[in-house]
Formats: sequence, structure tokens, C-alpha cells
Amino acid sequence: MKFENMSVKTFLEESNKGNVNYDDFYNQFFKKLKEADKKYNLLITTNENKPKIQSGKLKGLPLSIKDCICTKDIQTTSGSKILEGYTPPFDATAIKKLKHQGGIIIGKTAQDEFGHGTFSTNCAYKIPKNPLDETRTCGGSSGGAGGITAALNMPHIAIAESTGGSISAPAAFTGTVGITPTYGRISRYGLIDYANSLDKIGAIGKTVEDVAFALEIIAGHDPLDETSANNTVPNYQKALDKNIKGMKIGIPEEYFKETTDEKIKNIIWDNIKKLESLGATYEKCTLKTTKYVIPAYYIIAMCETSTNLAKFCGMRYGASEQTNATDFNEYFSKIRGTYLGEETKRRIILGTYARMAGYRDQYYLKAMKVRTMIINDYKKSFKKFDCLVSPTMPFIAPKFKDIEKLTPLEHYSADILTVGPNLAGIPMISVPVKNLNKMPVGMHILADHMQEEKIITLANSIKS
Repeated sequence: MKFENMSVKTFLEESNKGNVNYDDFYNQFFKKLKEADKKYNLLITTNENKPKIQSGKLKGLPLSIKDCICTKDIQTTSGSKILEGYTPPFDATAIKKLKHQGGIIIGKTAQDEFGHGTFSTNCAYKIPKNPLDETRTCGGSSGGAGGITAALNMPHIAIAESTGGSISAPAAFTGTVGITPTYGRISRYGLIDYANSLDKIGAIGKTVEDVAFALEIIAGHDPLDETSANNTVPNYQKALDKNIKGMKIGIPEEYFKETTDEKIKNIIWDNIKKLESLGATYEKCTLKTTKYVIPAYYIIAMCETSTNLAKFCGMRYGASEQTNATDFNEYFSKIRGTYLGEETKRRIILGTYARMAGYRDQYYLKAMKVRTMIINDYKKSFKKFDCLVSPTMPFIAPKFKDIEKLTPLEHYSADILTVGPNLAGIPMISVPVKNLNKMPVGMHILADHMQEEKIITLANSIKS
């Protein structure tokens, strides 16, 4: 049986009919995987243990997992040297659900250390290259997830994670589809936090159908995670075929400002017109809090990461060594100074500063108030519109030589179109719509909390 260019849907149909020779399939799959990884640096850890095939909705399907999601007996480092060699004794809840349905974990994908990056260049192990152009980034922080999906022409879905756009950006840069659900839709149990009020597990696939299918399996309440919502999980597959006639689309003017490439804006507008031709209506709207999203996001995220990463001290798990340190603080500083990367240290320092007495009210509490304003801004829009549509990123995947010239603030500003929805905790999907200079352009579709069906319906109509 030929597996190249086979869709996930076809593979699973053949798998459940008993028509797949799994030895043959996985021999082919790992050959392709090794070739792609060698060329593009997509994996931190490969799991070549003989797959144990079991019945379920994902019977025998290969799944790659972002390295910040715990996988039992498979190294999980969150892209950091301080966790090198750590093999969790448990699976994250999302991983348990995938395995229960017959999914096969084939490896852990490359990422920015603890999710701290937009371009997957802050990696402690290897920097993933874009399979569409090796001189360019895959995006971050789930760069390996986007890259592996673009590189492999075999059935596969990548499970990823987003804090400020870490699923949408790689999807846009690699020409794949990335879905980030509502905060609380999927359990965070077993996720190594960057910022616990922002982190969300999602999926990257070749099609809207792939990510909708994955979302339906991993969504749902989890008693082990008090932030998981106790909402019924819809049948996302049914949302794929819904008609968009009558859907109301808002076009945030702030997302089409001069910071976004003019040609990208034109591509998105062309596709908005296509949605109109399919029966949707659109109208320009405003999100006045857009100018605050970058400072609010980074203050909150850095404050949270400074506390979340305090536990990585070289004593409980991960990196440790014999030193001449005479007390805990000296040992703690030595280990973290040696094994944490420069960007992670920068974010810990800035987050610690913003939480200090005398500055907490000035920075952190003010950012939290602004976050509420941002949420209310989106809520106001969704009283009128079913979805909001914009470019996913303001430019195509940049070249590594250009990324090297950016200051940290310029790095942070690249997230201007994705951090707002993440701060608000709303669902979003990035879908490729056209190429510009031979590189993909992504369209970003947002909806109100727990309205993933709407973004799936609209995204699938544009892909169709």
C-alpha cells in the first residue's frame, strides 16, 4: 500500500478496516522522518519503540508532541538544557486521551526554550528550519510541530501548544493549519508551563479536518486541572460541512495597519471577498485595545514564567552537578546560570522585576486590568460578529540572517496579531490561503469563547 500523500482520514479508514501493514508503514514513516529531521532539525527526541497498535479513532496514526507536553518514559525537556534527561513517569491528560484512541507517539518536536520565542531560534538543542525554504524560520515557539507537518507527506498530526501565538505563527509560516482552542477547552495537566493563565494545547495538521479531529479527541473536562472547563465537547467533524451563508465577519482595522505587509493585506482581502461570495457578510470593526496587547502580554507572561520556572533549580529533576556552592542560593544561581538560555533568563529577570514590591502595582496589576479591557473589547465584537478575520502574521517567514539583526523588543513586536486573542483566551485557527514570494500566507480566524465550531466552519470553507 502506498502511504505517501495519503490523508489522515484515508489512513484511518484503511487502518480500521484492517488493511494497513503497520510494520511496512512505520518502516516507511521513520525513514521519511529521519530524512526530514536530519535536513530540517525538527525533533528533540525520536521514539522508535515498536508501536503497540490498539483499536480506537486514531488506530495506528503517528503523532508528534511538542516537547513541553509530558510523555511517559519519553524525554521531555521543554526545549531546555536544564531538563535534559527528564523522562516523566506520567502522561499529560491530552496524551492519555490520544493513546487511548490508538495514537502512536513518534517523537517530541523542537521548540523555543520553555516557549520563549517567536521564531524557534531560542532553542537549546537545534533550531528547526522551514522545509519550504531552509534559510527561513518555521516560526515559534512550536516550530518543530509546524515544520514536521510541512515536511512529511505521510499521515500524521502534530500536537502543539500556544501561549502568545505559538501554534498560529508556525502554521502561517509553514503553510499548515493550526488550531488553538479556548483556554480551558483542553486540560493543561502535564503541560510544562510558560505562563499558566495563557498556555493552551492545540494541534497542527495539513488540513482543517485533521486539526478538528484531533481537537475533538483531546478536548473535555479534567478533574486534574481546575482550569479545564466542564463544557460538552461538540462534534467538530459536523462543523466542517456547515454552510457559511449568513455568517457575519468582522474585520479589525487595527490588524491591517502599516506594520502588516501590504501584499499580505491584499491577499487576505481577496479571501474575505471569497467568503462573501460563499454567503458570508463582512464589516470593518475596531479593537481599540490592540495598541496595548504587546506590553500587557509580555508583562503578564514574564511575571508568570518567573514563578513557574523557579522549581527548575537542579535539585528535584533535570540538570544537576557537583559544585563548590556553600548554600542553596549559590547552587541555584550556578545551575540556572549554566543551563538556562539567554532569552529565558531575560524573561525571568524582567518578570521578577515587574512583581517586586514597589513595581507590582505599576506593571503587573496594571497589565491585568488592561487584559480585562482586551477581553471586553473582543466580547463586544462578538456580540455583532460570528468571527473576526485578519492576517495571521504581518509578514512571511523571515530569513535567519534577518532575525539575527532584531532586538528583543522587535522580536516581541512580531506577535502583534496573535497575542491579543491569547490574552483573551478565545479560539483561533490559522489557515494557508496563498503564497507570497513562494512562501505561505496565513489567514487568522477568531471566535468567542467555546465557539471552535465557527472557526472550523469558516476555515474549511476557505480551504475548500
